[in-house]
Amino acid sequence: MWSWVLHRVTGMLLFLFLLVHVLDTALVRVSPEVYNEVIGTYKTPIMGLGEVGLVAAVLFHAFNGIRIILVDFTAKGPRYQRVMLWIVIGLTVAALAGFLPRHLSNVFGAH
Repeated sequence: MWSWVLHRVTGMLLFLFLLVHVLDTALVRVSPEVYNEVIGTYKTPIMGLGEVGLVAAVLFHAFNGIRIILVDFTAKGPRYQRVMLWIVIGLTVAALAGFLPRHLSNVFGAH
């Protein structure tokens, strides 16, 4: 049940991110100066940590979506759904572990 909740939460968070992304990108047409100010606010350590959450949400949502497809459309899917959930968690953690060192060095280290 928690994977169901987390899948919906990550889906909504990704939707909200995409909405904000489209709106802030559209600012370049309205006022390039305002666009530059908004983009400047994104270059903070807090937003860098937010990007970690965004990448984690994308990874979990994508891997869990594949798991849902396998559970729904394969004969043995329901039997192995719990094992597949642990695989999803493992893949998410592994991919995030590959992303974190480089990203955090960019956020907190020298550019």
